[in-house]
Amino acid sequence: MITAVFGSIIIAWGDIGVSREALTGDLLSLLGTVAISAYMLAGQKVSHKIPANVYSVIVFIGGSVMLIYSLMNHFTLIDYSSSDWMYFLLLALIPTIFGHLIFNLLLKSIGATTVSVGVIGEPVLAIILAYFILGEAVSSFQIFGGLFTIVGMGFYFWVKSK
Repeated sequence: MITAVFGSIIIAWGDIGVSREALTGDLLSLLGTVAISAYMLAGQKVSHKIPANVYSVIVFIGGSVMLIYSLMNHFTLIDYSSSDWMYFLLLALIPTIFGHLIFNLLLKSIGATTVSVGVIGEPVLAIILAYFILGEAVSSFQIFGGLFTIVGMGFYFWVKSK
């Protein structure tokens, strides 16, 4: 697991000299990782007490509270292009609804640590998709860090399966 996390650090390290925005994005990604880890640990604790679909509804209610907060503070929620709205819809359907529900179902059977190690692979998948779909360049940090992450994840899952 440490190897996989170290690979993620190598990927982020490559952005230090790129731009302030890239580094800010990495910091936000790190905060997101901390938040998802806390979410996984909380989900593991309650997964034996309530069904995954009930837990997911509770989490989505929390998201609704954030929506109400945004509305009360006059954050713009409608001034976006139609293509942005399509992306919002896809983000709501695929990673939010299906992703969280699948995570919540997995927490009960395989545990928070194993699910979290799987989540570590997300940046590597994002790099691969950005290369093939968006034509983004891949840096040596991303290649080396991505390989390190995949090897670390593979080793974790191999040891876990024994």
